[in-house]
Amino acid sequence: MGVHLDGSRCVGVSRLEVIEGPSGRRRRTKAERARIAAESMMPGVTVADVARKHGTTRWQIYDWRKQIRKGNLVVPESVASLPVFAELVVDDSATAAPVASAGSDLEIVVGDIVIRAGAGADEEQLTRVIRAARAAAS
Repeated sequence: MGVHLDGSRCVGVSRLEVIEGPSGRRRRTKAERARIAAESMMPGVTVADVARKHGTTRWQIYDWRKQIRKGNLVVPESVASLPVFAELVVDDSATAAPVASAGSDLEIVVGDIVIRAGAGADEEQLTRVIRAARAAAS
């Protein structure tokens, strides 16, 4: 039970029992992890419910789902055909917007206010003028 000190005497533990066996950590195979993660991807299922059902944590299931996305876990056939979010791909080689020629003019209409500027107009000054026109129009 422990050691109790009441000032008059010292009473210690007379017997200590060591329980051996599993540490409580479950070692799951890759197939089990993939199956549980796939179950959490089914429509209408929450990760928390799946975690509770299988005695694991939400963060563990999220980690297994990330491993599936990276290709480290193989997705079971039953889930492979389900719709998923499309991956976003940014094309860095996109062409720049066409540059106005030196002789072209710019016309901006804000409400009943018309702002005309040449192609060489100062960007900061033009921004201030547009903000002032918007404030006056509202």
